[in-house]
Amino acid sequence: MSGIEAIFGSMVFNESVMRSLLPHDTYDKLQKTIQEGRELDRSIADVVANAMKDWAVSKGATHFTHWFQPLTGITAEKHDAFLTPTGPGSVVMEFSGKELIRGEPDASSFPSGGLRATFEARGYTAWDPTSYAFIKDNTLCIPTAFCSYTGSVLDKKTPLLRSMEALNCQTLRILKLFGHADVKRVFPTVGAEQEYFLVDKSVYDRRPDLKYTGRTLFGARPSKGQELDDQYFGALKTRISLFMRELDEELWKLGVFAKTEHNEAAPAQHELAPIFTNVNIATDHNQLTMELLKKVAVKHGLVCLLHEKPFAGVNGSGKHNNWSLATDTGLNLLEPGKSPAENVQFLLFLGAVMKAVDEHQDLLRITVASAGNDHRLGASEAPPAIVSMFLGCELTSVVEAITRKESYLGPGKTYMETGLGIIPKFRKDTTDRNRTSPFAFTGNKFEFRMVGSSFSIADANIVLNTAVADQLRQFADELEAADDFALRVGKLIRRTFREHSRIIFNGNNYAREWVEEAERRGLLNYRSSVDAIVHLTDEKNAKLFERHGVFTGTELASRQDIMLEGYLKIIHIEALTMLDMVRREVLPAVVSYTDQLAGAALRKKQLGVPSAHEEKLIAKLAALTDSIYACAKYHRDVIFATMQELRAVTDETELCVSAKCWPYPSYGEMLFSVM
Repeated sequence: MSGIEAIFGSMVFNESVMRSLLPHDTYDKLQKTIQEGRELDRSIADVVANAMKDWAVSKGATHFTHWFQPLTGITAEKHDAFLTPTGPGSVVMEFSGKELIRGEPDASSFPSGGLRATFEARGYTAWDPTSYAFIKDNTLCIPTAFCSYTGSVLDKKTPLLRSMEALNCQTLRILKLFGHADVKRVFPTVGAEQEYFLVDKSVYDRRPDLKYTGRTLFGARPSKGQELDDQYFGALKTRISLFMRELDEELWKLGVFAKTEHNEAAPAQHELAPIFTNVNIATDHNQLTMELLKKVAVKHGLVCLLHEKPFAGVNGSGKHNNWSLATDTGLNLLEPGKSPAENVQFLLFLGAVMKAVDEHQDLLRITVASAGNDHRLGASEAPPAIVSMFLGCELTSVVEAITRKESYLGPGKTYMETGLGIIPKFRKDTTDRNRTSPFAFTGNKFEFRMVGSSFSIADANIVLNTAVADQLRQFADELEAADDFALRVGKLIRRTFREHSRIIFNGNNYAREWVEEAERRGLLNYRSSVDAIVHLTDEKNAKLFERHGVFTGTELASRQDIMLEGYLKIIHIEALTMLDMVRREVLPAVVSYTDQLAGAALRKKQLGVPSAHEEKLIAKLAALTDSIYACAKYHRDVIFATMQELRAVTDETELCVSAKCWPYPSYGEMLFSVM
């Protein structure tokens, strides 16, 4: 085997490992659980646990952990040794089926949004056999769900799995009507492109704002930013290339399908893209990717920044969530085929997605809501807060023709002509791409581009899965009752396209005219996260999730509380960090530099410029100090606005003070220091 083939999945308790280590009947029962979504046969738990332990120990593991995803947005783990006393001074390595199936972390110290009181500490983690166990840092990591003692969901995996089951159930109803009796399971697939920044650790260590908040709270623009477009797809610097090589190897060991990597548009910005896989596994893999980005970076003297907007004035980082639907027989249900206008099955699924996005714009916007992502949405590198769909020329023409009851002849085959005989001709796509669209069709999938780089992709996919499942439920109810399926499905597709075509926009989403046009169409425009989050528990949203068993009303309300509390805490931490930096470093630096220039109080007064900045800084500090306490909206409208004013004065001051006196690394140092 080649190098990649030899290491790929080498630290994963995957299908090939299970086949080699488990008894045949145990293996078959476990595979039915994984592939068909059946309930786990408890009788096999001890056999699986023992094989898993033996394999892990052979790989150097000494501990195991239930690896779960609480509502912090990151992962959590509690390590236990494979250790059982057998007598005085002696032990044996053991791991039971009970330990595999269930764990008991403290539930009171994780965000619960009021679902748990501080004294109600008991919580449970439960093995998710559909996501393979793996070894990380000499520890066997078992992907698990996480719930409270009362059964309330406290994690992101459980509702994701519920939404997948809802989508599977409703999609199978539709496929049965189209004669696909051989399909037993349908699952959403995702490829999550991950953007990130890398900065030299030496400059990171001198920036308290990066340490505490993940972004620069101050920083004047450097003489050169990304104006020359010379970073995007540029040749990799040596340190970056070495970092990416090690990152790939570590991800491959864990079975992560890391494939594409390149420089992104901003200086010091990069991207990693995986191959598509089941959304549950894709979510686990993306969490691992974010963790390893940070770990591997440190080994190379770098720091990985996953904040959506770590530097003002240059592109921020997103996470493009490429979503599609696949069957266990290998069909992609969003594949248009050679003649999409005649592909009734595809058109029905396209209509379901259109209707879902149109009716649940608010939920999609809420899934990308955070204080960090507010800096990015609507800037030159990210779509605006208005949710719309890009279908491209051909599909839009198909939709319009069906709506008007007209025939669609199609664009015909076209080839790219370069004018050079030596360059081979190749087939031209039927439509361009739109990088400003929040939700774009890109061949056989939809790319949801609003997700922030630090986000778990679980939230966006929970909404996509549930919203599309709900439309398919309505379609199936109507079509199952039809006397003439072919006639009814045609009318249903036409009606859906006609009623929800307002969500389609193929133009420039950054244009001011689009904001006005979107308002005329009645599309939502929640400019800030706070404006969006308050709608999470709207009646229509609560009913949607309850109808498909994804969230109870209480669970949904708890998530709203956590999002609002997280928003105001982030702003609060940023405000306190700004105060500390200006008081302890910036203001003394300005005073010192002013004294150097003036030499005396009289001359200092005559110079005026730095002295004026001192007065402005002191005034803004006082204003900010008076603005620190309030609710989430107050943090957004008052504290954040005051912070921006303080930043503007500080950044202006930086340009007037000698670099020798300025206490923090400049943007130029941070963005261009890695060679």
